[in-house]
Amino acid sequence: MDKFTKLTGIAAPLPLINVDTDMIIPKQFLKTIRREGLGVNLFDEMRYDSEGNEVPDFVLNKPAYRAAEILVSGDNFGCGSSREHAPWAIKDFGIRCVIAPSFADIFYNNCFKNGILPIALPQEDVDKLMDDAERGANAVITVDLESQTITGPDGGEIAFELDAFKKHCLLNGLDDIGLTMEKVAAIDTFEAGAAQSRPWV
Repeated sequence: MDKFTKLTGIAAPLPLINVDTDMIIPKQFLKTIRREGLGVNLFDEMRYDSEGNEVPDFVLNKPAYRAAEILVSGDNFGCGSSREHAPWAIKDFGIRCVIAPSFADIFYNNCFKNGILPIALPQEDVDKLMDDAERGANAVITVDLESQTITGPDGGEIAFELDAFKKHCLLNGLDDIGLTMEKVAAIDTFEAGAAQSRPWV
C-alpha cells in the first residue's frame, strides 16, 4: 500500500451530506475484484448523463478540479453499503484525502486499508476548507499526517485528531497484509518450532 506522509494538492468541494457508497460507485461497477480502473466511474451518476456524456457542472468535470487529490464534503460521508469498491474508486481517481464532519464507520476504516486519509473535523473547520476549495485551481491545501495539520491557501492551519495506530499504518504504507508481514520473522520461528515439536501435524 502507498505511504501517506504529506500531500499538497487541489481540494475539490462537494457540499453534500449523506454521500453514500452507491453515489460514490454505483452497483453496476461492483463486478470486478480489481482495485484499478474504477476511478473513471467515481460518482458516475453525477458525472455523466444518461448517454454517457460528462455533466459540465459536476465539480470533478470542471477543468480546475480534474486533478483534485483532496475532497471536502458534508456530514456522514460514505454511508450505505460496506462496499470496498468505494475507496478503491476514490483512490483510483487520484484522491488521497477526504475531509468531512463525519464518516460512516465501515467506509472510514476501509479508507485506511487502501491508503486514503479520511479526516473528521468540526463543521466550522470544514466550512472554512470548503470555502478554500471553491477557489478552483487556487484551492491548494497541504495535509501533513506527521504533524496532523491542514494548511490552507492563505497559510491558516487546522489541526486534526487521528488514532495513533491508524496513523502508523498510513505513514508506513501498511494494510492488513503488511501488518502481518511485519511479524514474518516471529511467524517463521513459531512454525519451525511447531514442526519440530509436532512433526505429525
